[in-house]
Amino acid sequence: MARVVVDVMLKPEILDPQGQAVQRALPRLGFDGISDVRQGKRFELEVDGPVDDAALARIHELAETFLANTVIENFTVKIEEPAVGAEK
Repeated sequence: MARVVVDVMLKPEILDPQGQAVQRALPRLGFDGISDVRQGKRFELEVDGPVDDAALARIHELAETFLANTVIENFTVKIEEPAVGAEK
């Protein structure tokens, strides 16, 4: 079993009010030196079998049509290697 991660972020030109709210709160909480915060979504997909080109193409299609609103969001798809010694 392999894990594929889809990260979805607002496009840089799209206003991110949630990220701005977090950024404004940081100095009040004692976290200085952070000039910008962008909030996104992370999807972890557990894939049965090998993650070959065909599987990645299907996951890309899934992300493009279901996980991300491509008008205002960008996404990346990557295979995440399991941690050494990690077991389920």
